[in-house]
Amino acid sequence: MKSPSPSKRASDAADSDPGPELPRLPVWQPFRGPFERWPQLTDLLIATLAFLLTMLMWSRQDGNDVLALQNLWDVAAYQCAFVGCFALLWRRSHPWQVHAVILGASLTLEFGLPANGIVALAFSLYSLGRYEPNARFSLIGVLATLVYVALDMRVLVQPTAGGTVTVMLAWALWHIGRRLRFRGEYLRLLEERAEYLERERNAESERAVAAERTRIAREMHDVVAHQVSLMTVQAGAARTICRNNPEAASEAMAEVEAAGRHALSEMRHLLGVLRPASDKAALAPQPDLSDLPTLIEKVRQVVARVDYEALGELGNVPARTALAAYRIVQESLTNVIKHVGAEASVHVSVSAEPGHLAIRVRDDGRGAAEQPIGRQTGSGHGIAGMRERAELLGGHLRTRVIDGGGFEVTAELPTTEGGV
Repeated sequence: MKSPSPSKRASDAADSDPGPELPRLPVWQPFRGPFERWPQLTDLLIATLAFLLTMLMWSRQDGNDVLALQNLWDVAAYQCAFVGCFALLWRRSHPWQVHAVILGASLTLEFGLPANGIVALAFSLYSLGRYEPNARFSLIGVLATLVYVALDMRVLVQPTAGGTVTVMLAWALWHIGRRLRFRGEYLRLLEERAEYLERERNAESERAVAAERTRIAREMHDVVAHQVSLMTVQAGAARTICRNNPEAASEAMAEVEAAGRHALSEMRHLLGVLRPASDKAALAPQPDLSDLPTLIEKVRQVVARVDYEALGELGNVPARTALAAYRIVQESLTNVIKHVGAEASVHVSVSAEPGHLAIRVRDDGRGAAEQPIGRQTGSGHGIAGMRERAELLGGHLRTRVIDGGGFEVTAELPTTEGGV
């Protein structure tokens, strides 16, 4: 049977794999009129309409037969009307310049040529209020226009109802454009604020995710380092005594297996927070101070002597402080196993004092030929993690090398609500 070609298999795989789902557009979309969809075409139509209305207005005037083009002045009037009307093509980008050109053309037609003003002045007034960002230029332009209209309608000499309405209409056109501009600016600011808040929310979510990943990495380091250190020492002891004492070697390997299972269990618990919300698997509780005796017993199986002293009411310590204290003791004992060995003697003290929890882990340094640089200076990742745990709760952690050998870790963690 002939197998399909590679290109055919790739095509079938592409057809069967729908790929990432594209984002769906919202059902409702804001309506966009022709002024927003085709602004240049709209301005061209407005300029043409203004020119045709100007020609219609001139055709109804008595005593000014400009449409006949009988002399050079009539041609000049047409040119002024054309320039003034089609200057509206730039009314969005240069509003006050366009208004100045149209106002100049109107003044020229009114006082120098045999024709009255042009209709483009009404559109220019609206554009001056709507698109001019400089409030001073916009106000000067509308005041100059009001003076021109008042002189043209003889409102200052002989007030009439028609002249007053014309002046008010000119002011209203500019005012409507200005109000629409303010509203547009207000909506723009709202959109920018909404985008800013959304960015801040996303940034806060990313910071929360990064903090959670840091916490998980810190927990994973403490769990894996401690259990692997126990397993390494026990496996080495089993290899040493396997020939002379097979039963003891078997017990040591059983402890290695138990430590490995415990490490896997805690890793599964920590990684459970990364599972989807639909995963309803129950998670084990986080360790606290009540689990310290169990931890000490495990360490005693590989370390010569481990003394544990608990003072005060440890059951009243807040959960976050108890977890941090457990991890600090665990990491300190892990460092003893790694850097000192099975011949060490360790003293662990946990004391619940008023307002804080005091922790001290001290070893005598026996069995360590040379302490690593990280252990001497306190610059290792484990010590940095312990210090970070303490500082996150508002406490502090100190490490020092004891004269004559040995190492000591002390920490104070607040137990009050304000500190936690």
